[in-house]
Formats: sequence, C-alpha cells, structure tokens
Amino acid sequence: MSAPTPARSVTAQGNYAGSVSRFLAYAIDLFVSSAVFTLVLAAISYVVQIVTGKQVSWNRQDIVVVVTYVLWEFFYFGYSWAVSGRTFGMAVLGIRVVRADGAVAEPRRGVVRALVFPLSFLLLGLGFLGILVQRERRALHDLIAGTAVIYAWDARAARLRFLAREAEKAAPPAAASPLAGDAEPVPER
Repeated sequence: MSAPTPARSVTAQGNYAGSVSRFLAYAIDLFVSSAVFTLVLAAISYVVQIVTGKQVSWNRQDIVVVVTYVLWEFFYFGYSWAVSGRTFGMAVLGIRVVRADGAVAEPRRGVVRALVFPLSFLLLGLGFLGILVQRERRALHDLIAGTAVIYAWDARAARLRFLAREAEKAAPPAAASPLAGDAEPVPER
C-alpha cells in the first residue's frame, strides 16, 4: 500500500496573468473610469446650471471633452499603477503589475506603462500579441516599462480565512476573560 500523497495547495499567486483576466480587468476599468468621468461631467453641468442658470451639454464631438477624457484615462491608469500596482478592475480579478523580475514596481514604472499603453493599440493591436505568445505574457507596454502582470491572490489563504470565519461563527461563545475588562476577576484560592 502506498503512502497518501500530500494535498497540493491551490494557488495562482505569482503566475503570469492570462489574456482573459487582463482583458476583463481592462473592461471593468474602462467601465468604471468612464462612469466616473460621466458623473463628474454631470456634476459640473449641474453646478454650472445652478450658478449661472444656463444649461451645459457635453458631447463626444467636443474636442475639450475628448482631450479631457484622454487625460483622465492616463491619470486613472497611471495613478493606480504608480500607487498600488493595480487598478480597480485588476484588484477585482486578483492581478497586479510588478517589475519584470517579480519585485514591487516603482511608481515611475506605473507612469511609464500608462504613457506607452496606447502604443499597443496604435500598432493595430499587435502590441498585445505578446500576451498570447510569450511565456511571460508581456505586452509591448510591459516590455517598454519593464513590468509584468501576475496573479496576486492566493486561493488557499483565502479559503483558510473563510474557514476560520466560519469556525468562529459556529463556536460557542467563550467564557469572559479577565483580560477582556468586562468580567469579574477569578477569586484566588
């Protein structure tokens, strides 16, 4: 009879993020950043209408709106990558931007990545081909900025936290401890 094999831990942490995860994170970010931009424009219109009594309307043909939107997108992605190495969409899907060697990316790399990100689109999308064919799944903007995108969540650790919370709920209430501050001290014998 053979010895039982130890259970393998379920983790994707540190593996390069796949194309679907990266695309879904980008789609989430595009939706969120566009929604925030639209809400800010609506708030500005409302304030201008209250203050001046004139109605302001925004449209996609207005060059000021287009330039402001592009600047907002650079800020949204650049700031997010520089500060935390992830955007909202990346956080939802558990992926993060790191240096090519796996270390935490410096803020400068996040800003560079945001500035060169449009190159991947401008080359007819060929800048994204590296995500599909390279082992490290790095797009053109990742190569230029010296970054990679990895899975940053650990399913095993998340499962252990979940089990600990469930065990806490199921456990009977513990007797009050003198350290808790609300219990009577235990008399000495």
